[in-house]
Amino acid sequence: MPLDDKKVLEAVKKVKQNSKKRKFVQSIELAVNMKDVDLKKPENRLNTELTLPNETGRDPKICVIAAGDLAVKAKNAGVYVIDKDELGEVARNKKNVKKLAQEYDFFVARADIMPQVGKTLGSVLGPRGKMPKPVPPNADIKTVLDQYKRNARIRMRENPVIHLRVGNEEMDEKKIVDNVQSVINFLEGKFEKGFRNIKSVYLKTTMGPAIKVE
Repeated sequence: MPLDDKKVLEAVKKVKQNSKKRKFVQSIELAVNMKDVDLKKPENRLNTELTLPNETGRDPKICVIAAGDLAVKAKNAGVYVIDKDELGEVARNKKNVKKLAQEYDFFVARADIMPQVGKTLGSVLGPRGKMPKPVPPNADIKTVLDQYKRNARIRMRENPVIHLRVGNEEMDEKKIVDNVQSVINFLEGKFEKGFRNIKSVYLKTTMGPAIKVE
């Protein structure tokens, strides 16, 4: 690991200590400042999903596009479902599709419906990096949804900085450290100079001051 676990753990502890108690559970957010990265090159602009080792302490908003038994199970699991027969109607109103893309973090679709999803919603979801993950009709929807609790979206488009949630103030500190290291390892493997493309790393709570990881 490029970062020292002890240094990351030390930063996590400081973040918690320096944060005032609020009436809600604050998230713990990671900020990574990059350097020597040419964002004019498409390959250096990021908008992707990363599965972390642990949950982030927040239930993401997930939209399931399905039919039949999978749609029923998804509705029973309490997530928003677009039935296969509703796709055409939804797609006719671009404003509503954009609102849908903004409102939901992740999309899942039954695999055999993906061609229809691509034709109807692809022009909006694709550029936002939110094309649905295809799953088989007999997929265990609970397992799929549980995995998304560990998913984080990594974005870097106009500025060489990445912000994302890696936990909350009630989480085990070691789990937060593991999530941070997972992001750093991803970035190290993504860019040509590896860890040398990382300028600085900070952690903070929602309302607290930023603490640098030394």
